[in-house]
Amino acid sequence: MKKLIITNNPAVKEKFKNVFFIDGSPQDILTKVRDLVHQGHGLISHPLSASLRMMFSPYRTVVLSTKKEQIDFFSAEIIEDSIIKYKNHMNYRKIDNVHSEDYQVIDILLLEAALNEDTGSW
Repeated sequence: MKKLIITNNPAVKEKFKNVFFIDGSPQDILTKVRDLVHQGHGLISHPLSASLRMMFSPYRTVVLSTKKEQIDFFSAEIIEDSIIKYKNHMNYRKIDNVHSEDYQVIDILLLEAALNEDTGSW
């Protein structure tokens, strides 16, 4: 299955092919992912990381399937809920730019793990 990587992490842009790079915030990434899901792409990786600490990372990378004929309503529900959750968390904390280099590395590691997992298992 071909994959599309949406990211604002410059290290991901340098290391991987099929990258849609957005020079913007994590919220910009989530918004673009939502738009692509509504156009027929499906989520391969979850748009929010499992760690609350990573919620405040300046980088976000999401893996999508290539465009399909129909909208994946499960993916649409997940991305819509993820945007709401992200906005709610960011009302209380700001993005942690102090440790941005560390966040770049962690984001790549999470991306590599997602690409190596069996797709469609969640």
